Amino acid sequence: METKIWNIRSDQLGDEMTASKLDEIKTALEYGEVIGIPTETVYGLAGDARNPEAIQKIFSAKKRPGDNPLIVHIHSTAQLAEFTEALDPKVETLMKHFWPGPISFIVPLKGSVLADNAVADLDSVAVRMPSHPVGHAILEKIGFPLAAPSANLSGKPSPTDFSHVIDDLNKKVYGVVASDPATYGLESTVLDCTQFPFRIARPGSITKGMLEGVLKEDLCKHHGDAEKPIAPGMKYKHYAPHQPLIVVEGGFKNSTKLKLDRDEKVGVIAPESVRKYLPQNVYFISLCSGERDYPEAGRNLYAALRKMDKSDVDKIYIHGFPKKEETEALMNRIQKATGSEIIKEES
Repeated sequence: METKIWNIRSDQLGDEMTASKLDEIKTALEYGEVIGIPTETVYGLAGDARNPEAIQKIFSAKKRPGDNPLIVHIHSTAQLAEFTEALDPKVETLMKHFWPGPISFIVPLKGSVLADNAVADLDSVAVRMPSHPVGHAILEKIGFPLAAPSANLSGKPSPTDFSHVIDDLNKKVYGVVASDPATYGLESTVLDCTQFPFRIARPGSITKGMLEGVLKEDLCKHHGDAEKPIAPGMKYKHYAPHQPLIVVEGGFKNSTKLKLDRDEKVGVIAPESVRKYLPQNVYFISLCSGERDYPEAGRNLYAALRKMDKSDVDKIYIHGFPKKEETEALMNRIQKATGSEIIKEES
């Protein structure tokens, strides 16, 4: 099966040809097909969240573990009444403030509207409302919730451009929407609202401080792995190229301390400002302009990992950013990709 590609850019919404493409996409999703769609975080592999056969196609295409729940995507808070219990007023406040946008809320599940395999047989569901104009338009057009994990092979770097989806899933899924690339580049923040205080289950662009600023109260600090994960990204290694990936903390100014074997081809992913400290024979990919350009680094991380994955280097070193709220999501993804292999350099 050749994967179909629909070209729909944000500035094409509203024209007649785009309307016809949206009709095709709606029909495909209604018939249980799965499609790569754009969001502002990463590209998602979307299927009808109510249809267990469609959900199984997602798991099969990605080779994703069945106990790893999916995030359900909606276009309107009115849809929540179909499959969630009455929401805590604090959750409603956060949704009004941050939606549409890069945050998912884990809330109590109601009834049997959603497929059991979409939520990994849990009694809760992670739900979000994307702000990408094309992704949002697709959700409005179809009118039903879509389950959509990242549109990549499980464990590989997430896709931030439609070409990444084609690289991983061509001939494995019905179609892909070729649209504007992701603006954030890291998956959504996931906030667990089924316990008190609320807990960040996965860090993202919406930070703990931003959430507490709206709630006017503290969140639980803990997030991380779980034996039975309630959100994506909590249990398994993710985002990894096939080569060993090692975090370098403290910068590359003393990069001669890196153990570079004579016959070994080495790659480095780091801010552009680091390039001058590296040997000429290192394959360098610029992650961002300066060492404090954290949003740019987040946007470029997965593309850089994918580029290294296709290269002939034997080993990859990646810049470790300082631990602070603005870098928490970025370093969470880097550490997931490395398996927490770290060396420390004196800066």
